[in-house]
Amino acid sequence: MHEPGTLVHLCPKVHPETSSRTGDDVLLPRSGDVIHVTKAASVQFASPMLFRVIRVHDWPTYEGWVWLDGYELNSAGDAVERRSIFVQVNGLRAVGKAPDPRARNGRQPARPGTAGVRAVRAAR
Repeated sequence: MHEPGTLVHLCPKVHPETSSRTGDDVLLPRSGDVIHVTKAASVQFASPMLFRVIRVHDWPTYEGWVWLDGYELNSAGDAVERRSIFVQVNGLRAVGKAPDPRARNGRQPARPGTAGVRAVRAAR
C-alpha cells in the first residue's frame, strides 16, 4: 500500500491525459498539477521544490521514472523557472491544482457573447 497523496506509476501503457484515481493510488501527475519534488523523487532534489506540471512525456525510461516539463514555483506559487525533470513517480507528493491566476491578479473571464469585443474610443 502507498501513502495517501503518493503518485505511483501503475501501468506503463496509461496515458496521462486519461489517468484517473483508483483507490488511494494516483497514476501520473496531469497538466496543471502542483507537486512537491524532494530527494525521494531523485537525489538531485536535496533542496525540495514545488513544481507545476505542463506535460508528462511518454518517452521510454526506466520502470517507475518519468520526464516532466513544468515550472519551478516560489513560495508565493509564481513560476520562477521552466524546467524538465527526470524523477521517480513514487517519490512525488501531490500538493494540488495550480491556483487560478485570475484569482490573484483580479482578471475575470469574458462574459458570454463579448469575447473578442473591445471598446473603441470615438475620435475627437
